[in-house]
Amino acid sequence: MHMRTMFILLSIIVVALLVCFGLLGHQWSWWTLGGLSPVILLGWSDVLQKKQSIRRNFPVLGWTRYAAEWMRPKVYQYFVEPDTEGRPFNRLFRSIVYQRSKTELSTNPFGTQLDVYEEGYEWMSHSIAAIDHHKLDSDPRVMIGGPDCKQPYSCSLFNVSAMSFGSLSKNAIMALNGGAQLGGFAHNTGEGGISPYHDEHRGDLIYQIGTGYFGCRSADGNFDDELYRQRTSADNVRMIELKLSQGAKPGHGGILPAKKVTAEIAKIRNIEMGKDVLSPPYHKAFDTPIGLLELIKRMQDLSGGKPVGFKLCVGHRAEFISICKAMLDTGIKPDFISVDGGEGGTGAAPLEFSNSVGMPFKEGVAFVYNILEGFDLKKDIKIIAAGKVVTGFHIFRALALGADACYSARAMMMAVGCIQALECNKNTCPVGVATQDEALVKGLVVEDKKHRVANYHRETIRSFVELMGAAGISDPDMINRSHINRRLSETSSGRYDQIYQYIPRGCLLQDETVPDALRADMELSSAESFLLRQPIEKLHL
Repeated sequence: MHMRTMFILLSIIVVALLVCFGLLGHQWSWWTLGGLSPVILLGWSDVLQKKQSIRRNFPVLGWTRYAAEWMRPKVYQYFVEPDTEGRPFNRLFRSIVYQRSKTELSTNPFGTQLDVYEEGYEWMSHSIAAIDHHKLDSDPRVMIGGPDCKQPYSCSLFNVSAMSFGSLSKNAIMALNGGAQLGGFAHNTGEGGISPYHDEHRGDLIYQIGTGYFGCRSADGNFDDELYRQRTSADNVRMIELKLSQGAKPGHGGILPAKKVTAEIAKIRNIEMGKDVLSPPYHKAFDTPIGLLELIKRMQDLSGGKPVGFKLCVGHRAEFISICKAMLDTGIKPDFISVDGGEGGTGAAPLEFSNSVGMPFKEGVAFVYNILEGFDLKKDIKIIAAGKVVTGFHIFRALALGADACYSARAMMMAVGCIQALECNKNTCPVGVATQDEALVKGLVVEDKKHRVANYHRETIRSFVELMGAAGISDPDMINRSHINRRLSETSSGRYDQIYQYIPRGCLLQDETVPDALRADMELSSAESFLLRQPIEKLHL
C-alpha cells in the first residue's frame, strides 16, 4: 500500500477512534486529538497540494527532505568540508578574516595544508637580501588622479568593494563605512546611490554610478548633470566610478519591483515610488567609446575635478582596445579603471552569468595593464583590481599583475560577520549582513563590527608589508610579475611574467609593432563604435 493511501486511512481511523473515546467520556482522547491535529492537518495539506510530488506521495515525511536540504550547506560547512576545499571561499581564508578582524592569533601551526605540487599552486619569490618590514611604510598608499585632476585622492591599497544599500543591510553599510573611517581606506557605495548610512561615519566614499544612474537620475531615467554635481560636492565623496559591468553578472541588467521601492529607497536613488525601476544592461548616456569618454570628462568637470574612472569586467578584448583608441583621439582619460574578475559577486546573479560570463580576475588585470602600456596610457591611469582578494598575498599578486590598489567585497562582508551561509539572495542572511529583515539586521551591532572591519584591513595591510620586506622590496611600485610563480604541473612551474607576458610600452601606437597575439583585436576595434568592425570569420584566427 502506498504511503499516501496509508496516511489517509490511518488518519481517518485515528481521528474516528479518538472522537469515539472522547464521546464516551475519556478526556485524554481530546488532549491526544489536539496534539495530533497539527500533524494530521499538515499531512492532509500535503496530500491535497499538487506542486510538490514528494510531499503528495509521502505526507509529513516528505518535509524531512526539505529540512535536510536546508541543513545541508550548514552541516557541510562545519562538519564535512575540508579546510582547503570550501567554495567560494575555503575555511582557511574565512578563518584568517575572522581572526584578523578580532585581532586573534593568526599564525599557522605545523606547516601548510595546501598541496604545493598541485597544478595552480602559487607562491611569491622571497629574497636573501630581505628588508626589515618595520622600516617600511606601514600604510602604503597610491595617489589617484591624472595630470588634469584638481582633487587627487591618496588611496589605500586595500578598500571596500561596491556593495549597495539594499543588497546589504543598513547596519552592514554603517559598519563598513565606520571601519573605513577608522582605518583610513575607501568605501565603494555600489550602484544603489549614497544612503544616509554611507554618510553616518563620514568614511571616504567612492560613489559608484551604474546604468540606473541612481542618485543622479532624471525623471526619464537618464544621467542628470545637476543632481550629479550636488551629490558629488560632498567632502566625503572622494572619487566617482562609472560602472560598465561587474564580475557577478556582466552584461546583465535588472529590475527593482515597485513593491520594493520604499520611501527611503526612492529618496536615496531619486526614483518614483509605485513604479518598477529598470537598470538596463547598457548605458543610455552614451553608446560609443568616444561618448563614454565625453561622459567621463563631464563627470570630472561637474565634480570639481575629483578622480573619475570606470569599472568593468573585461568581455570582448577589442572593446577595451576601442576605449583606449578613443582616449588617444579625444585626449580624455579616466583617472582610474577598476577591473572586476568574472568570478566576483556578493549577492544575487543568474547561475550562467556567475559561472560562465566574463574574463577572470588575473587575465583581466594583466590584459588591461598591457593594453594601457601598449598605448602608453598607463602612466596617467591607475588600476584598481577586484577578485577574491582576502590576504596580503592576494594584494601582492594583484599588484604584480599590474594593479595599483585593490577592492574586496566578500572578505569585508566576513569581517562584518558574514558566515558564508549562501543566503544573500533570499533576504534571510542569519547574521544581518545581506538582508532587509529588521529582526535579523538588529543582530549586527555596528559599534563592534566597524572595529572588526578596521582591524581586518590593518592586519591584512601589515601582512602585505611583511611580504614586501621578505621579497626585498621597499615600495609597491617595485612589484612585478617576476615575483609570483605558478605551478603548471607536478614537475614544472612558471613565473607570472612568462605566463602573463608583458608587451613593450607604446607598441600599439604603430601597426608594425603590434604583437601578433593582439593584431586581430586591434583590427576589430574602433574609437567610433563598440561594434566589431568586421565579422570575426573574416579574420584568419
